[in-house]
Amino acid sequence: KKLRSQLNGGRHGQGLLRGLGPFTNLLMDESVGMTQPNNVGLMGMGGNSTTIIEAL
Repeated sequence: KKLRSQLNGGRHGQGLLRGLGPFTNLLMDESVGMTQPNNVGLMGMGGNSTTIIEAL
């Protein structure tokens, strides 16, 4: 499932959801940073920093 997420500090990321932890920890593959568009690859985000999750 392709997701777009917003993190605190005004950061955004978009990628394919590969895993979801019990505290909304996200693991996204083929990720792209939206603030500075570059291919990140595999991205792990802590649940405390995630503010919005949107399915694309």
